[in-house]
Amino acid sequence: MIYTVTLNPAIDYVIKVDNFETGIVNRTKQENMFFGGKGINVSNVLKTLGEKSTALGFIAGFTGKAIKEGLEAKGLKTDFVEVAGLSRINVKMKSDNETEINGMGPQIKDAQVQALLGKLDNLKDGDILVLSGSIPGSMPDDIYEKIMEYVKSKNVLIVVDATNNLLMNCLKHHPFLIKPNNHELGQMFGRELKTEDEIIECAKELQDRGAVNVLVSMAGGGALLVAEDGHIYKEGVCRGTVKNSVGAGDSMVAGFLAGYLEKGDYEYALKLGTASGGATAFSYGIGTKELIMELLGQLQ
Repeated sequence: MIYTVTLNPAIDYVIKVDNFETGIVNRTKQENMFFGGKGINVSNVLKTLGEKSTALGFIAGFTGKAIKEGLEAKGLKTDFVEVAGLSRINVKMKSDNETEINGMGPQIKDAQVQALLGKLDNLKDGDILVLSGSIPGSMPDDIYEKIMEYVKSKNVLIVVDATNNLLMNCLKHHPFLIKPNNHELGQMFGRELKTEDEIIECAKELQDRGAVNVLVSMAGGGALLVAEDGHIYKEGVCRGTVKNSVGAGDSMVAGFLAGYLEKGDYEYALKLGTASGGATAFSYGIGTKELIMELLGQLQ
């Protein structure tokens, strides 16, 4: 079983506004709502690809209820901890530029953190645990480390998709997979990475610090994987028109995991991950299985 953790789920309100201007009334030309959060996005794409998962995390208020009911209506299994307050609404506006306004989310208390940890008792040897996204301000900034410490006695493969120190501090627990993009990778080392060799150098450094596999997405430059066996796998970009950047990285993580579980082959996993990320980037929302398979055909 795959478990995904989204500590701060949200309803993503995605709108399109022509020629947005401040200080006046702007009207939407297109609007959609999605139940979001990085771990939830991973669960959505896993289901699309035929893999079962359980979505964990915290929900609050009527927005949290909508997230839970909406996911379950789509056939996803959830096991959230309910807390006081309101789950976030994130506004993502597409106009001349792409702008995001993200909500704060609820306050999380220590007892509720313990309740979440208790749900991890259900994990069994061979399960996969995906830790994705930012941490709410009310939670300890080492919560990912605490989660990894909590399950260390189990033979669980852990995936971490986070940024900067949040990711770096997890490396000592030897996550099976981490997925920075090239810009995030550069930020971790305080430098701008201009060449593929520099990206590989920094990815190997993260591997030396404890990561088993390092998957780096590079937008128009494709993606590469520095694998545990020392091999470097590279994949180009899929052909299509970019419509959306929200959830593309999460889709890549889900596709990679689905591919790895299907064949146990890192090269195929990278191809399916790249196709899954591309399908979401070319869609208004999460990419469909049909589009993922079409893009996978391009790569093969």
